[in-house]
Amino acid sequence: MDPQRIVLIQGHPDATAPHLCHALAQAYADGATAAGHAVRVIDIATIDFPWLRSQHEWELGVLPTSLKPAQADIGWAQHIVLFFPLWLGDMPAVLKAFLEQVARPGFAFAAEGSNPFGRKGLTGRSARVVVTLGMPALVYRWYFRAHSVKSLERNVLGFVGIAPVHETLVGSVDQLGDEGVAKWKRRMQALGAKAA
Repeated sequence: MDPQRIVLIQGHPDATAPHLCHALAQAYADGATAAGHAVRVIDIATIDFPWLRSQHEWELGVLPTSLKPAQADIGWAQHIVLFFPLWLGDMPAVLKAFLEQVARPGFAFAAEGSNPFGRKGLTGRSARVVVTLGMPALVYRWYFRAHSVKSLERNVLGFVGIAPVHETLVGSVDQLGDEGVAKWKRRMQALGAKAA
């Protein structure tokens, strides 16, 4: 496999202490780097940016300066990996606010003919979504139908042309213990090595 350009988007909103999401992202980065892939990391919790409050601002406003490097990294990447904990059944609000800011018209998509969303701006990229959650992953996947993750995959990533999108659900995180965490870190390293 040829070396890939990978961007890891750390969506955990707490940057004051390491969490499982951080350990999984680091393991992925370690595996990818060891295999010769180029890796960049966007840690959303460390970026100060305003949240969008209107359609007008989204369509015609200027991308905040603090987010220009992140948008450039997404444009650079061939493979995007998002890490986040499931909070209230969805991604944390700061991750949603980040995606709303960077996935603007002219970058994530553009008009084509009379269709304002006709050209997808991020085609040619693949993605993986890594989600940690307190409930068992099977319960989330089968009972709740992984609703919010499917929405992210279809309505955000797929909408702008990113495909394929794979997911990794790390459930029952409070019961993993050291051995369980080590197992998931090994899985992340292997995925990083394959840029998968």
